[in-house]
Amino acid sequence: MKLHELRDNAGAAKKAKRIGRGPGSGKGKMGGRGIKGQKSRSGVAIGGYEGGQMPLYQRLPKRGFNKPNRKAFAVVNLGLIQKFIDAGKIDATKPVDEDALVASGLVRRKRDGIRVLAKGEVTSAVTLTVTGASQSAVDAVAKAGGSLTVTTAAAAE
Repeated sequence: MKLHELRDNAGAAKKAKRIGRGPGSGKGKMGGRGIKGQKSRSGVAIGGYEGGQMPLYQRLPKRGFNKPNRKAFAVVNLGLIQKFIDAGKIDATKPVDEDALVASGLVRRKRDGIRVLAKGEVTSAVTLTVTGASQSAVDAVAKAGGSLTVTTAAAAE
């Protein structure tokens, strides 16, 4: 292969459509905009306007409610905690708190606290201290010989 033989893959580079360049281009004269009117002019954006008719977004019913002060927890599954213990990123012999989970890279940030769920198996006897946990997660950790403590002080902040 030589330098002059280099080509893009077929269909990789698509030529831009040149508008208003004469009748032979297929997009000459009006450039596909029709005749006169607001939408034929440049700098016009008519978003959601339906010509005086009630717009669709106003016709549809509004449902639900978003609580403004809702708590957002970082969710961690037991299986992932076990995986990090096996990989040596979390030391199961020491008590594991939220800061240790963030430091290990399992959780990016604490948000309003970390909540542990029971998806996956845990085999190590680990001592966890987190903001929230499902009852099945507490039972699974206890079954493996560890303990899972839920703190309410961090949740109240």
